[in-house]
Amino acid sequence: MKRINQYKKLFNVEKDTDLKQLKKTYRGLVKQWHPDKFQDAIEKTEAEEKSTEIIDGYHFLVSINTETKAAGLEEYNKTLACGISDYHHKGMVLEIIFTNGATYEYFGMTKPVYQKMINSGKPLRFAKRNVFGKMTYRKSKRDEVAV
Repeated sequence: MKRINQYKKLFNVEKDTDLKQLKKTYRGLVKQWHPDKFQDAIEKTEAEEKSTEIIDGYHFLVSINTETKAAGLEEYNKTLACGISDYHHKGMVLEIIFTNGATYEYFGMTKPVYQKMINSGKPLRFAKRNVFGKMTYRKSKRDEVAV
């Protein structure tokens, strides 16, 4: 959730914005922080870091946007019908790898809820009740690279 809030703050986005507005904001930020605009080495380095953050933030916000999720909903529902191959928890992010090879990240997974999932004995059943449809998710880049 920290990462989501950080990027939303960077792009000055409230809850959910349409993709056109997000792209417009992205282009403005990239122009403002383009490294070629700066002559000083320190400023140029800072601009490069900020540009990287802007690019990462844009791709991240697009991946969790309602329009993007709606476009991939059919594929996502097919994936949920598969079993869980593996899962990992780090911070507040739960990464689930499904048996069809798809990987999704779920944001806002607390340690106590993750412990309940582990101890349930049936992680897919637990996830259907407590994770899917309740947490912000996105298709993982890791999955896209593997394909």
